[in-house]
Amino acid sequence: MVKDTSDNKYKVIEGNRRLSAVKILNNPSLADVQTTKVRTAISEAKFFPTEVPCLVFDSENEIHNYLGYRHITGIKEWRLLEKARYLNDLRNNVFSELTLIKASREIAKSIGSRMDYVRRILVGFQVYKNIEDEGFYRIRDLDDTTFYFNYIADSLNKENIRKFIGVSFDLEDPLSELNPENLKKWTLWLFEKNDQNKSRLIGDSHDLNILNNILGSEEATLAFDSKGFTLERAQELTGEQNKQFLQLIRKALDALESADKLAIKVRIASIDIEDDLKSIRLLASNVFRTIRQKEDEEAL
Repeated sequence: MVKDTSDNKYKVIEGNRRLSAVKILNNPSLADVQTTKVRTAISEAKFFPTEVPCLVFDSENEIHNYLGYRHITGIKEWRLLEKARYLNDLRNNVFSELTLIKASREIAKSIGSRMDYVRRILVGFQVYKNIEDEGFYRIRDLDDTTFYFNYIADSLNKENIRKFIGVSFDLEDPLSELNPENLKKWTLWLFEKNDQNKSRLIGDSHDLNILNNILGSEEATLAFDSKGFTLERAQELTGEQNKQFLQLIRKALDALESADKLAIKVRIASIDIEDDLKSIRLLASNVFRTIRQKEDEEAL
């Protein structure tokens, strides 16, 4: 999709990568990075087009509105990275004079979304561009086609991960304090595979939540980052599991206290609840025994 400027010249709004591919196919010397991959691709190519069909528009806004409808909220949905790239282009080309918050608000209106979501995606794309500019830290098989932008979008929703990589939505420029070293670590944890083809983090909400808890504790962060602790083992140092355990115990106690108050009012045969009450007693004993056993082991 192009905008007619003047003198038979056109500004490409959508399709820049396809146009670049055609140019490089016909003139390989234009590629100044990943030249080996480019030569391999050209040697395997069977078709070398010299013309690219285009849809010509009089206004950039017409193109952006169409793309937003079709690929953001419409029937042919893009991957999240493609959406982020489009929103970034929209901000740079249409709302470049506005602050991030104001631009996010205007873009959200145009695509039928929320301002905070648009802002997070725009900031996330700048985080991604930093990773891309570093050549994806030379992680094997990682490029723009295999990078899961969802990991960035989800991570920026988590306070401790944001702080770790140096992103702050409280600043006019949320990336002004970006920590390149920690951003590299975050990327390696998620995308670098070991000999068993596994990364340290899966990247789903469960793992990212655990990582967020870990990064909120200096001791747990040191264990995971420097000492090579597994995610689960480092989590034990956060105290989060202690909180969950105590919450469960207190919930069970509250439930039993409520049952005790109702006991005088209900008409239930004791035989109907005997097995359940025995199980409760047994489980309580097992829990207490396990806690005592762990205390004794740690005392040795």
